[in-house]
Amino acid sequence: MKGTQVSLRAGAIIFDKRDQIMAQPENHNALLNSEYSESQEFRHHYNGCDLCNPSTRLHRYFIFIFMCLLPFGSYFCYDNPAALQKHIMEDMNVTDADYANLYSWYSYPNVILCFFGGFFIDSVFGIRMGTIVFAGFTCLGQIIFAGGALINHFWVMVFGRFIFGIGGESLTVAQNTYAVLWFRDKELNTVFGLLLSIARAGSLVNFNAMVPVYNEVMKHFKGHEALGVTLMLAGVLCIFSLICAIILAAFDKRAERILNRAAHGTGETVNIKDVLYFPVQFWLLCLVCVTYYVSIFPFISFGSCYLQTKYKFSEAKANEITSFPYLVSAIISPLCGLICDVFGLNLFWTLIATVLSFACHLVFSFAPMDISPLLPYFVMTTLGFMFSFFACAFWPMVAIVIPEHQLGTAYGVMQAIQNVGLAVVTQLVGVIKDHGGYDWVEFFFLGWLSLAIASCIVLQIYNKAIKGGLNPPLYRERFRCCRQNEDEVPLVD
Repeated sequence: MKGTQVSLRAGAIIFDKRDQIMAQPENHNALLNSEYSESQEFRHHYNGCDLCNPSTRLHRYFIFIFMCLLPFGSYFCYDNPAALQKHIMEDMNVTDADYANLYSWYSYPNVILCFFGGFFIDSVFGIRMGTIVFAGFTCLGQIIFAGGALINHFWVMVFGRFIFGIGGESLTVAQNTYAVLWFRDKELNTVFGLLLSIARAGSLVNFNAMVPVYNEVMKHFKGHEALGVTLMLAGVLCIFSLICAIILAAFDKRAERILNRAAHGTGETVNIKDVLYFPVQFWLLCLVCVTYYVSIFPFISFGSCYLQTKYKFSEAKANEITSFPYLVSAIISPLCGLICDVFGLNLFWTLIATVLSFACHLVFSFAPMDISPLLPYFVMTTLGFMFSFFACAFWPMVAIVIPEHQLGTAYGVMQAIQNVGLAVVTQLVGVIKDHGGYDWVEFFFLGWLSLAIASCIVLQIYNKAIKGGLNPPLYRERFRCCRQNEDEVPLVD
């Protein structure tokens, strides 16, 4: 993945070399003959089939399908506890604080392993084997999680979530790395938007499917056994993700062989010590990331019971409303990504999304419960819009400040820091709920969003002071210019 500064620098080098070559007539003719021969060779080898040709846009889009489906099972199973919170607490006889461990222990291994997941992708396993390994961990973790319910041991369920977490977050890092490897500067925000859209569809299906599946299983099993069978059925989608990882690896290996892509890499190796030299903008982005997401994901994790308690919704209706952020995200994420691609201003959209997310939590905290039965729908829908804009605008900014050969490590570091916050905050939410109720939980979320807003403002000021590339729309014009010129040079995608 190339960020603003990297792509512009690379573009300048390409243009300089191109000008030097074109200035000499003999080189000019040789270049034209080379292009013609290469074109004829590709046509002969693929018989005009663009879908089979890894250098074409159509083939990239075909690979993108598997890229989108890669984390579907992981996202579906991640929020299994949220969809079944009431049944987990009743069937396993646990408190809110105990229930929170199912999310905290998912996050704890990624405090370290998510960082090394990115490093392993860059320098040890490689993207293909790393993706398969991480997908395998999600399958194993979900099986142990379901098995813990079957044998009525909650600690086994927590251990299963720990194993699941080892693969889950690193699988997201692998997906991001695949995306930048195949698309680089090509509609990058839109690509991230589509990836988020399909992934969130997994969470959406989970919230709306798990309770009906549980009710159906209850006709044949009771209590913790019904819970275990339901979770085991959910694990089938993790196997589906593993299959996608294997298919994606096969196509990527084929593309590398045909395009000789390895010869066109950066030629640089990653050193873990590089993290010490990441720019200030990256660490400010990490601060924005953790302070924003700890007010979103833990809220959704407890959202169903919160709506049942405060607004007296049924379990099915509460799950439906809780899934609204994922529903909205699945629908509009591509549009949000396209807006960011066309207009730029990534940092501006990030700040707007953070402020309006704060407003949503403010409404939940202070608006009267009887003001309107549609209020929770409206607030959760708005939260979904802001969640989508934040993700589409925020994550590509990492590529603007970090060199391509360090991106796997950078994404791993950011995911690791995010998981520190998620692990600790989710447990604190459970404790606060048990001792103070949901009103205090909302105040807790408002505090984190206040820090997120302050972090965005500081980053905005710093970016302007150093004339950084995180915000100005002028970047989009320069970027489009580079792409137009790059298309004229015979480079391997």
